[in-house]
Amino acid sequence: MPVLLKTILLLSVSNVFMTFAWYAHLKNLNDKPWYIAAFLSWGIALVEYLFQVPANRIGYTALSLPQLKILQEVISLTVFLPFAMFYMQQPIKLDFLWAGLCLVGAVYFMFRSM
Repeated sequence: MPVLLKTILLLSVSNVFMTFAWYAHLKNLNDKPWYIAAFLSWGIALVEYLFQVPANRIGYTALSLPQLKILQEVISLTVFLPFAMFYMQQPIKLDFLWAGLCLVGAVYFMFRSM
């Protein structure tokens, strides 16, 4: 499997866990003390790191650090959009499209020399 594909897959899984660790407690644990949400989020984040660290190590063999960061941000927002819409039941806005277009530009400039 190509390095870029491995990196994208691992970062995608990582970002699913990261998104839940960062935001799911707003829906599910809103009535609990903050420290309970923090400990549960840390547990989820541990799983996230089990995918993120290998993804970055593998990706760094073929990508630069700025390329890895832009790739992670694109994946993060790609994961966040369905999470926000379906899990958190947030309305979709046209601003998501504009932000996505800005990210396409960022990806272009980071990867144009490859």
